[in-house]
Amino acid sequence: MLPIKRFYHILKVCIQHGLEDLVTKDNQRHLKRLRWLMPHIKNQYPELSRGERLCKALYELGPIFVKFGQMLSTRRDILPPDIVDALASLQDKVPPFDSLEAEKIIRRSLHQPFDEVFASFESQALASASIAQVHAAQLCSGEHVVVKVLRPNIDKKINGDLALMQSLANWLVKYFPASRRLKPQEVVKDYDKTIHDELDLMREAANASQLKRNFKDSDLLYVPEIHWDHCSEKVMVSERIYGIPISDIQGLDAAGVNRQVLAERGVKIFFTQVFRDSFFHADMHPGNIFVDASNPELPSYIGIDCGIIGTLNAQDQRYLAENFVAFFNRDYRKVAELHVESGWVPAGTNVEDFESAIRTACEPIFGKPLAEISFGFFLLRLFQTAQRFNMEVQPQLVLLQKTFFYIEGLGRELYPELDLWKTAKPFLEDWLKERLGFMSMLKHVKSDLPYWREKAPYIPNIVFDYLSAPKNIEETLKELKAMQIQHVELANNRRGTYLGGVLFAGCGFFAISVPWVWAWPILAGLGLVGLLIMWIFTTRT
Repeated sequence: MLPIKRFYHILKVCIQHGLEDLVTKDNQRHLKRLRWLMPHIKNQYPELSRGERLCKALYELGPIFVKFGQMLSTRRDILPPDIVDALASLQDKVPPFDSLEAEKIIRRSLHQPFDEVFASFESQALASASIAQVHAAQLCSGEHVVVKVLRPNIDKKINGDLALMQSLANWLVKYFPASRRLKPQEVVKDYDKTIHDELDLMREAANASQLKRNFKDSDLLYVPEIHWDHCSEKVMVSERIYGIPISDIQGLDAAGVNRQVLAERGVKIFFTQVFRDSFFHADMHPGNIFVDASNPELPSYIGIDCGIIGTLNAQDQRYLAENFVAFFNRDYRKVAELHVESGWVPAGTNVEDFESAIRTACEPIFGKPLAEISFGFFLLRLFQTAQRFNMEVQPQLVLLQKTFFYIEGLGRELYPELDLWKTAKPFLEDWLKERLGFMSMLKHVKSDLPYWREKAPYIPNIVFDYLSAPKNIEETLKELKAMQIQHVELANNRRGTYLGGVLFAGCGFFAISVPWVWAWPILAGLGLVGLLIMWIFTTRT
């Protein structure tokens, strides 16, 4: 059952802001019928563009809809450019709630009296966003901190509005078939997960701690310290930082910051998070980034608000890096094959047709100098093309694309001549060499040795069965997985990888158990042959 009062208010606001322009002319007739129910309500902003009217409507509908608009601003794959550009201007400029209410929430969350924790607490909020607001304070220990507090009853409001959004999305799909290409149900589902992740400040605190640990002793990125003793699901206390907002270009120039270095370091931070750590800050809009200008020639970043974090598994990391490198080299066949191998598109996809579609979509991009080519636009075109071949939506890639747009926009605002390709290509090539090289293979073999030791007694039978009655490679891999013999590079599905691993591990363990001296050099030699086979087949792509 829809909350009729809330539904009426949303409909009223939509009509007041003339949002029927957001649907096709063929479907506007359905909205006109709704207008008959409210003939007294008129479009109050006919002079504004549809994007500007949409932003004003979201502000009036409240913080949950503002946050929803911010999320939509990253979906260039499904929304028209003028709408996305307007939504990108949305900022967390939401009126703060009563500071007395904030103090009550904080007191309830503490495990000791308020006055024994805080020596001072500023009632006026430093910043106010859709989900929470922040107050400055000083601990009794003398440390200056910020206290982030969830808005009161925000979970109930969010759940109510999400239920209504889902109902509206279902209604759009049912009665406006043209809206299906915008995937309203999928968009609301993504938003549901994202916003519920942000409702737990303990999760945000844990994310911040992990990100800080990943950049320990680094001069690239600083993340404020979390004061765990005073944190809860609704309150987070962290170190107060002092820096220049990344969007304050005049402030950066006044401090003598080398903006080229700052932009290049931002790109390096992002690629490090994605490929080295597989743990990246996925909400890097200007309000969440500050600059430490204490060393203007080597400025560093300060990151806050870690409520949204993206991760990639090892396979996604590798395929994404190989996709980029293949694109740098205009190897569209490789790009198509990688999409099929990764499972991003169905296994039966015609690679030749897919390659042709990718070439058609991406080749015009190379008509510009590399420094002018947008990384984010490339990802957009690539994913749009893949969707025509039934590519399933990959939530981790949507977050990645969103973050790319943020990083690229910030980088080029800081330094318009920034060449992301020049920075990214050597980084990705080095990462792939390190990931697929001989030393990396040795490292993975070493980590898998406990599993090989456990299964060593069964290896002679496996070798005999394999050589006497060769099996289909898929059956062999299933048997390998069932025995818990894990190896990262088996993703290449090469027979040589399996045989090489068996030779190496089997010879190594039998060399330990066989007492005859003469057996050692023979078995060691066979083990080295096994390593060589593994390396050859693992690095062959």
